[in-house]
Amino acid sequence: MLVGTVVGNVWATKKDPTLVGLRFLVVRPFTTDGRESAETLVAVDPLGAGIGERVLVVFGRAARHAIGRSHDIGFQTAIAAIIDQLELEDGAVVGPTREHDRPARGARGSS
Repeated sequence: MLVGTVVGNVWATKKDPTLVGLRFLVVRPFTTDGRESAETLVAVDPLGAGIGERVLVVFGRAARHAIGRSHDIGFQTAIAAIIDQLELEDGAVVGPTREHDRPARGARGSS
């Protein structure tokens, strides 16, 4: 499971028949140090997340369950939640989008 930010959409006109009707999003993993990850992943989006929103991504069996198509699906990554807020141990608050984030207590110049 990981927290990430939706950074793009994926369109595919030809795909495995088990994936017909599913929406795909590009997600960049969230890092607690404020630096953008160079990595991205593609996840099925059964919830309707948008670009810039923070999401919870699950893998494997949990993803297939979130997608709702049992084990007969050719995908194992899915968005299971759109995050309203999460708080880190240093007091930083991660909001639903970057604009809603609040820096750690006592942090200066953080965004």
